[in-house]
Amino acid sequence: MKNVTLRQLRIFASVARHLSFARAADELRLTPPAISMQIKELETEVGLPLFDRSRRQISLTMVGEYVLAHTRRVLAVMRDAEDMVAKFRGLQTGSLDVGMVSTAKYFLPRLLAQFRSEHPGIELRLRIGNNRDELVDLMREGLVELAIMGRPPKGWPTRAEPFALHPHVLVTAVDHRFTRLDEVPARALVDEQFIVREPGSGTRAALDEYMGAHHMTPRIAMQMSSNESIKQAVMSGMGVALLSLHTLGLELEHRLIAVPNVEGLPVMRRWHVVNTLAKTLSPPAEAFRYFVLERAAAFLAAQFPGH
Repeated sequence: MKNVTLRQLRIFASVARHLSFARAADELRLTPPAISMQIKELETEVGLPLFDRSRRQISLTMVGEYVLAHTRRVLAVMRDAEDMVAKFRGLQTGSLDVGMVSTAKYFLPRLLAQFRSEHPGIELRLRIGNNRDELVDLMREGLVELAIMGRPPKGWPTRAEPFALHPHVLVTAVDHRFTRLDEVPARALVDEQFIVREPGSGTRAALDEYMGAHHMTPRIAMQMSSNESIKQAVMSGMGVALLSLHTLGLELEHRLIAVPNVEGLPVMRRWHVVNTLAKTLSPPAEAFRYFVLERAAAFLAAQFPGH
């Protein structure tokens, strides 16, 4: 494997993570044929197939599993080397990989923009996990240094620091009967059709927490993996949902969705900035960590006054 390139290893790691040539192409901003060609060249260099293509979805061969383990070590060493060089350069240049759960996409890009305006030489790369488990996988693989999430991971050594309150509220169509009440009793929700996120998401956990505290089980009409899809369904009158208040800025501003006053709500959780304890943060990551801890709470309070 003397002629294997770092580019081939990065492409191989991406395909192995997604088990999809197309998704790897999207992530790396390459064409699927270019991805396929690099994998074929790598397999030629190895002398054995790395992927089993006989099924509908590709899978790693046994050789592929072993090569992937070594590939991750090589890429991790290269990232450590890049971090070391960045320390000598200071914060004038460098790169920062930040991960976030999908719910954070409504505010984190604006925070990143503020951070970059103060550190224009730093290249920012943002990755999104649909839920906490996907984001944890990115952190385990060393693909992100810092992650923004609601619930910190369990059973894995991390530093999780809360930086802002994260309210979850009931959302309904603007003409829903709840909007005409001063306060909606919790028991009234037992008759509602709920549109929910998938199990494992923080949003779903907040709903389960609230319903469990009031000894109720939600009547689930539909499950969706996207906050945007849920909001559209709620606005069309298909049901109600418990969502993060931080996903509702535009809808509330334009009066497209309602947030009635419900007994026991909001469910108040916290946003956390998380990093792996086993790895020392690079200077750009350490700077962004302090930036989030110092600025994010005030930023969110200004975006959502009165909550």
